[in-house]
Amino acid sequence: MRFTRRSMLFAGLGLPAGSFAQIKTPDDADAEAIWDKVRTSLFDKRPIAAAEGVIALDAPTRAEDAAVVPVAIRTLVPQSEKRYIDAVYLVIDNNPSPIAGVFHFTPRSGRADIETRVRINDYGYVRAIAELNDGSLYMGRQWVKASGGCSAPASKDAAEAAKTLGRMKFLHQDQASGPELVQLMISHPNNSGLAMDQYTRQYAPAHYVRRINVSYAGQRVMDADLDISISENPNFRFYVMPAAGGGLLKAEVEDSHDRRFEAQQRLQ
Repeated sequence: MRFTRRSMLFAGLGLPAGSFAQIKTPDDADAEAIWDKVRTSLFDKRPIAAAEGVIALDAPTRAEDAAVVPVAIRTLVPQSEKRYIDAVYLVIDNNPSPIAGVFHFTPRSGRADIETRVRINDYGYVRAIAELNDGSLYMGRQWVKASGGCSAPASKDAAEAAKTLGRMKFLHQDQASGPELVQLMISHPNNSGLAMDQYTRQYAPAHYVRRINVSYAGQRVMDADLDISISENPNFRFYVMPAAGGGLLKAEVEDSHDRRFEAQQRLQ
């Protein structure tokens, strides 16, 4: 199931005011309340199995910086034509927009792993849900102690950020065999709309990367639908299967102001 922009809106989940401030420990009776709403909006009543053997989530139990929290989602299912992970959902329960991103993969990915950096607004669960091509669902989760990440000020002012807006860079790491590791770095303020500009003392409007399409040698590898929970200057690590004779690795990016950027690099 591909999510819609509507499903990502926190306001549309019908959650009570003050939900975030009330949830502080995983033992809290309300700790699953937000997730129950998100789960229904994404998956209705479909069963979700434990992550073991399919997906693993790596996140710190206590974040050093709530605005830049590293998250690694590792999958244990080889991407083959017959059986593969079609999508990975990254959910941060207590963020204003809990669905941080949905990453769509193909067999050309080789592995449906994704690493990125996120903002976390309050203590709560970070979840990774894998959806296989047969429709089955598996979830891993990690309780993360962090707060204030969505309202943290940007690292530089808007004028400085605008100078490099949309610049992208690929890093490529050859593997001895199997899928090859790729890193995509995007220069973008990724404003959440909740942070005060330290120079103007006004709230900077939301402005973030909302869509990424990656292809290699003319074939789709990975697509991502994103929201405000992704940190400033988005950074993603993922895999591609090598192509005989190499090919062109291409990223097409669209932000919430309908600006489009493109980067490409030839791999041998």
